[in-house]
Amino acid sequence: MKSMIWSMLFVAALMAACGKTPKAPEGVLFKDDIAFLKAHSNSVILSGQDGLAQVAVNPDLQGRVMTSTAGGPEGFSFGWINREFIASGQNNLHMNAFGGEDRFWLGPEGGQFSIFFKKDDPFDLEHWFTPPPINEGAYDVVAQGADRIHFRKAMHLVNYSGTGFDLELNRVVRLLGEDEVRALGISLPKELKMVAFASENSITNTGPESWAKDTGLLSVWILGMFNPSSETTIVIPFKPGPAEELGPAVNDTYFGKVPADRLVVKDGVLFFRGDGMYRSKIGISPRRVKPFAGSYDAAKKVLTVVHLSVTEGVIAYVNSMWEIQENPFGGDVVNSYNDGPPAAGAKPLGPFYELESSSPAAALNPGETLTHVHTTIHFQGKDGADLDQIARTIFGVSIEEIEQAFKKD
Repeated sequence: MKSMIWSMLFVAALMAACGKTPKAPEGVLFKDDIAFLKAHSNSVILSGQDGLAQVAVNPDLQGRVMTSTAGGPEGFSFGWINREFIASGQNNLHMNAFGGEDRFWLGPEGGQFSIFFKKDDPFDLEHWFTPPPINEGAYDVVAQGADRIHFRKAMHLVNYSGTGFDLELNRVVRLLGEDEVRALGISLPKELKMVAFASENSITNTGPESWAKDTGLLSVWILGMFNPSSETTIVIPFKPGPAEELGPAVNDTYFGKVPADRLVVKDGVLFFRGDGMYRSKIGISPRRVKPFAGSYDAAKKVLTVVHLSVTEGVIAYVNSMWEIQENPFGGDVVNSYNDGPPAAGAKPLGPFYELESSSPAAALNPGETLTHVHTTIHFQGKDGADLDQIARTIFGVSIEEIEQAFKKD
């Protein structure tokens, strides 16, 4: 099977010829990433009232959230930034792999309704191109405040079957306060540091025709790239129940079955390595999905929680497999990718790991809008006990269970 990350092999080969700008070391500080971004791009800093919660957003890089911190300039920088590629100044028509912990894309990637392949082209790397409106150029800034920024972008896309789409994106990135985080069902111990931000992504059909299943639909696709470590474990809760009713608990066949020492599936929760050392990807279907995913870095004592807007009862999600599909609306809602060398001795793209979410397929009449909200929260504690209550509430497991998930008895 093939998927978006196959394209990264192509990009990684090109990146080998990029400039020699050094990569950020593990545990890079927010101020160092900001200095780099401001030297090579147009970075806007959103800040909370205390100045500790800060988010770096780039209008010139398609409105991406590049990174964030819970500790001000001297705090950890949470987003993965592809320094080599940004410093090179290249525009890669296949994919501009700038990085960032919240970027806007659209699906589907593969299949008869793909927007990454032209009509009748083969599904291979040579013919795979990220649509220019989500790959290059700046997004217009409609409004900006200390803690939020509103982007707008008009787009025209044509899918593999020849269907045209005219749409307008309105994307609002904003910092969240403690009350808004509590509204998600998360209680906040006073001793924790926190940065929380949401991207509200609305696509409107601005064309004269309705978007229909028989000619193809689009979906909002948000991808977050984070710094991996040997002590990072991705945690995704899911709805338990029999496979004959709900389907498999997890789709772990994107690049061949994930080895047992890298994916542990229990009743209602799974653990997936986020070490950036083995290329693999998993997905959760709409029948299994819960509105949360996340990760825990035991070395830095950082718990990351992603919340996504989920429409109950909707099961039509676009399918991005690189093939003519029997079920083009049988895709996943939540995905996680762990980077790693594509072959022995080869260079990984990052490394990084990803937490991703998708909206339902957008069957929109002219003038109608679909909105998908993707929220990212980083909690930083002095020790794992500070974070235990949040982990138990959101994921249904303790910090100790997360830390022990891949340790042998």
